[in-house]
Amino acid sequence: MTKLVPITKILLTAGTAVWALVLSRPEGLAVLMAAELLLLLAAGQLLKNAKAVVMLGVFAFFLGLIEYAGGGPVRECIVAALRMMDMTLLFIYLLGTTRLQDLTASMVQQMKIPYEYAFMFTAGLRFIPDFIEENRAVAEAQACRGLAMEGNFFKKVHRYMSIVRPLMLRSLSRSETMALSLELRGFGGGHRTFMDSVAPKGMDYVCFALIALVTAGVIYGRLALGL
Repeated sequence: MTKLVPITKILLTAGTAVWALVLSRPEGLAVLMAAELLLLLAAGQLLKNAKAVVMLGVFAFFLGLIEYAGGGPVRECIVAALRMMDMTLLFIYLLGTTRLQDLTASMVQQMKIPYEYAFMFTAGLRFIPDFIEENRAVAEAQACRGLAMEGNFFKKVHRYMSIVRPLMLRSLSRSETMALSLELRGFGGGHRTFMDSVAPKGMDYVCFALIALVTAGVIYGRLALGL
C-alpha cells in the first residue's frame, strides 16, 4: 500500500471522507474506522503515529460530548464522533507514506493544480512540525525566564501572548528567507519538470476501480437499505 502513487492515496482519502458522510449508522462507521486502522497498521503507520491517532480519538470524544451537552441523542453523538475519526484517519496514511515533493508533482500533473498553489500547500505541511518544535522551544525559553502559566483561562491566554509574539517573529523571518531563496532559484518561471514519475500503474488502476465500486455500494446501501 505504501508503493501506490500519490493520486491513488489522495482519492482513497477523499473516498473515505465521502463514505463517512454517506453512512449514517454507528455500526457502518465503526466498520469503516476498523478498516482504516487496519490499513494504517499494514502501512506501518499505526504504531509510528499512535499519538496522533489517540489525539484524534480524544478530539472525537469531546466532539460527541459537546453535541450531547447541546441536547443531541446519544446515537447521533456517537455518529458524529465516528464520522470525524473516519474522515481524518487516512490523512495520517497519506502524509506518512508520501513524500511532499511527490505529492506536489501529483497535484500538478494529475490534478492540474497550478504549481504555485500546490507548492504553497505542501510547503505549509512541511513547516507544521518545525512550527510545533519552535513553539516548544520558545515556551521552554520563556519558562526558564520565569513565565508561569498558572491561573484562570484569561490569565493563561494573556501570558501565552509572550510566547506567540516571538513565535510569529521567527515565522516571519523564516518566510522571508524562504521567499528570497525561491526568488533566487527562479520560482514560478517557465515550465517545470519533476525527477520522479508519479503516473498511476497497474495496482493504482485496480484501486481506482475498488474505490469507485465501494463508493457506489455505500451510496446504494444508504439509499436502499438506510445504512
